[in-house]
Formats: sequence, C-alpha cells, structure tokens
Amino acid sequence: MAREPRVVEPGGIYHVTSRGNNREVVYFTEDDFSTFLRLLDGVTRRYGWVVLAYCLMTNHYHLVVQLPFDGLSRGMQSLNGRFARRMNARHGRVGHLFQNRFYAEQIQREAHLLEAARYVVLNPVRARLVRRPDEWRWSSYRASAGLELAPPFLAVDEVLGEFGPRPRQARREYRRFVREGLLRDQEQQLSLDRSSGASWRRV
Repeated sequence: MAREPRVVEPGGIYHVTSRGNNREVVYFTEDDFSTFLRLLDGVTRRYGWVVLAYCLMTNHYHLVVQLPFDGLSRGMQSLNGRFARRMNARHGRVGHLFQNRFYAEQIQREAHLLEAARYVVLNPVRARLVRRPDEWRWSSYRASAGLELAPPFLAVDEVLGEFGPRPRQARREYRRFVREGLLRDQEQQLSLDRSSGASWRRV
C-alpha cells in the first residue's frame, strides 16, 4: 500500500534530503547533475516551490525550500521519479535509484534557516570533495556569493535579504557567514584529531 503524502504547513520552509538506494551514486556524470537541475527547475514552477539553497552530492542531495502551498510529496515524487527514469535510460540501469522515503524537517526559526542554508553548501567540504564551497559547482553557494548567475529556480534574494538591504554588502556578509561555519568545522575536526591522537598515545 502506498504511503500517504506528508502533511506540510503552507508557507513553511523545509530542509529536504533524498539519498541513493543503498547509499549508492545517483549522479554519474556532469550531464547528470545538469539534468537534475533542469528537472528541479520544472518542479519548482509546477508546484510553486521557492528554493533557498541546494547542494547535489554524489549519492544524495539537499534542498532548502519554502512551500507556498503544499506539493512537497507530489513534487518529490515527480523530481525523483523523472530523474531516475532518465538515469536508468542513459546508463542502462534498472531498479530504484533513490531510497523510497525522502527526509524532510521543517525549519522553525530564522537562525535555523541560515544554519540550514550554510550546512547545505558546506556538505562538499565536509565530505572532502573540495577544500572550499566555491570549488563545488553543484550547490547554491556560488550564485548566492555572487560568483555566477543564479539558476532560474533559486531565490537568491530571499537568502541574501537576511544579510542586509544592499546586494553587494549582503553577498559579502553571506560569504563571511559561510566562512565562519567552515572555520568552526575545521577547528572541531582539529580538536577531534588531537583528542584521537592523545587517546592513541595513552593506549
């Protein structure tokens, strides 16, 4: 029996994640990343999604979306289903590409929204795919930081508006905010490495 669609709050903002089946790769080539973004653009238009941040990893993706209406479950079904069919046809695959159930957490506070947006674009750095978020092409960071034009579906102004009324200043503050998160992660990792080293020496 099919599961019922999730109940979401109209106007709510959600951090949405979908992973590859068995955590396997879902994007095999650069064309696959591009195909997904084109499909995402179509879904946002059809269901009225407002995408505030995104990041496509190799075996999963993150979205931060506002839902003026509902349409989360239907939109995700359309996005994942259409992309899976494209990948199966393109790469000679069969079977499921994504896990059946996606993850969605409602973002309750403004501070939580900014943290979620920062967490999403720092994923490639945490996974050690790149050293800096601007080196990863498949996230919203470069557009939000003013390094490239934003795709049609990305509501850059909605996020930058939290950092100031003037675009240049807002982009600068956004870059600073993400950099602070990166430095915090590096300090935490260094502390863990030191702790692990101390534990090893005590054995």
